[in-house]
Amino acid sequence: MATKTKKAQTTIIDTTANKALKLVTKANDLALNTTEKVVTKSIDLTEKGLGLSSKMVKKGLKASAKNQDFVFNTLETVKGKALKFLPKFK
Repeated sequence: MATKTKKAQTTIIDTTANKALKLVTKANDLALNTTEKVVTKSIDLTEKGLGLSSKMVKKGLKASAKNQDFVFNTLETVKGKALKFLPKFK
């Protein structure tokens, strides 16, 4: 009789261990899938952010170039007028 009880206990332990292993495997798979989704989404959002930043920098540089041209054109105009009218004040 003792052997039957020992076999029954071994079978219950094996069954419980297998169930626990299956649950841990499912939890691990879920964690891996969730992590993969989070990382993929983060990379996608980072790429979009970099693209937007790049566009903003390009537009900013274009605006800066236009402003610089405007300033230098204004300075050239003032210089031309100053050179034209300075001899009159001497």
